[in-house]
Amino acid sequence: MNVEVKPSNAGRMLQFAGPVVLMAMLGACVQQPVRTVAVPPPPPPPRLFVYPANGQSEDQLARDRYECHTWAVQQTGIDPTRPGAGPYERVVVAPAPVPGSGTATGLVGGAIVGSILAGPRASGFGALVGGATGAIIGSSADQQAQAQAQQTQAQIYQQQAADRANANAYRRAISTCLTARGYTVS
Repeated sequence: MNVEVKPSNAGRMLQFAGPVVLMAMLGACVQQPVRTVAVPPPPPPPRLFVYPANGQSEDQLARDRYECHTWAVQQTGIDPTRPGAGPYERVVVAPAPVPGSGTATGLVGGAIVGSILAGPRASGFGALVGGATGAIIGSSADQQAQAQAQQTQAQIYQQQAADRANANAYRRAISTCLTARGYTVS
């Protein structure tokens, strides 16, 4: 006697609903990648051209320039002649992981661990629960990595703005001093 067992409708729905729910959860966790823009390095600071307006000699120009440099450094605290003070600061920033990579890794790892822990009879359910848990944890790690990358970039921009402001302050100070001593500065 052959008995044919037909799967129930609930079993079929679970068979198809599992992958659909899994794909929907994974799709909800993935973010659009952050657009990267190549930014050229800042231009070098402008050079100062000093012309004697009252017939000063080269020796007098050199002395005045040195004294005004010393005065400008005292006033601003900026010394562009110190060793290692180039027009650019080299910064190497390691890129953040691709958005969604932690989510995908958590999903796969969680599904594997969940299916192993659930045993052979409920491995599908274990994979589903483990995958969902792993995806949630991975998504949290992704968000934290992206926030750290954005904070680092903001710090770099702030430092560049401060460097530009310092260079401008020094330039204004030395230009003021040289102009007061009878030179034309451009």
